[in-house]
Amino acid sequence: MIRENTVFLGIGSNLNKKKNILSCIKLFESSFKYCLISPTYQSPSFGFKGHDFHNLVIKIKTHFELLPLKKWLMYIEDIHGRDRRQKRYSNRTLDIDILLFNTDVYQDGNITIPRPEILTQGYILKPLIDISIKMKHPKTQNTFEQHWDKLQNEHPSKLKLVNYKYHS
Repeated sequence: MIRENTVFLGIGSNLNKKKNILSCIKLFESSFKYCLISPTYQSPSFGFKGHDFHNLVIKIKTHFELLPLKKWLMYIEDIHGRDRRQKRYSNRTLDIDILLFNTDVYQDGNITIPRPEILTQGYILKPLIDISIKMKHPKTQNTFEQHWDKLQNEHPSKLKLVNYKYHS
């Protein structure tokens, strides 16, 4: 029996942001029966000097298993012009990260689930709690809202809400 997986994806772009994000969302909505989209936030680039990013989180339900999903997401990034020769922290046409895969805890050389940046980056945590406020982090067992409150006390996020119209 094929299981249905609940997956949270972090989406970000700082090059042709609106065009790339709207294209990505349209692709997800046509590929998955269930697709819940958070608000989009603008945040300063992280780890390098560059244009501000637009970030959001999408919750999907899929029959993809983890590694085939990762491969498919990399293809989506590639068709949006992702340059894989760039350094880790650099400009991005489209960046798609698997944040959570069910309540799994997984790590190999390429993927860590849950994604560690959930707990340290407001541009990931805020849109995640917008669509899953009472959900608990699989490792800490604290709610994402609790993690947000802690992060804001230690390192307040500089996020601005961006008004995208997702649906035509």
